[in-house]
Amino acid sequence: MRGNARQAREWLAAAAIDPRACKRQWHGENETAVLACGRFWDVLSVPQELGVLALDALLCVPQAPGPALADTLARRVGFFLPPDPTGRWVGSGTRYLGRGAWLTVPPPDRAAGPLRWLVPPDGTGALFAPAAVELALQQALGRQVVPLDGPGRCPACGAPSPGPEAAASAAPADGRTSAAERSRSILAGPQAPAWSGVLKATR
Repeated sequence: MRGNARQAREWLAAAAIDPRACKRQWHGENETAVLACGRFWDVLSVPQELGVLALDALLCVPQAPGPALADTLARRVGFFLPPDPTGRWVGSGTRYLGRGAWLTVPPPDRAAGPLRWLVPPDGTGALFAPAAVELALQQALGRQVVPLDGPGRCPACGAPSPGPEAAASAAPADGRTSAAERSRSILAGPQAPAWSGVLKATR
């Protein structure tokens, strides 16, 4: 996990009605807790295939990413954004969770299981910039998924993506996978569906 693990837990649990109970639930049977959206962050939830491609683009830019959560059973990816009481996103399969909405989350250090972090919170409060997410989603809409054993390019910066040999040689020595590798590992199917555009609506 990036940053301090304890700091990340404290930051995420702060969104719960009872932060202490939240941390106890993370140690319980389900290892999940229900947190309130709209206080410290909102969540933009998109179909998994689209979200994974957009996340790959977002991880190519130098700006620190916000948390990204994958629900592999529902096949969705959620991007954590700054709270926006008037926020409204338009797009097929798009859901915006703001004030009044609730989200089930695992502890920040979970990178496996049906509900997992593709990019865990680091405790600093870093969140994705809405404009960057919008651009990444638009780029992902026009990108065909490249087979994992074939060449590709980053949809944000255009840099060549490493092949499997380069990816293996660049893997951390302790066997941990990067956020980008985790995001690509949950993408199933030979190509992305033809989703309609995803836009942040302005008033």
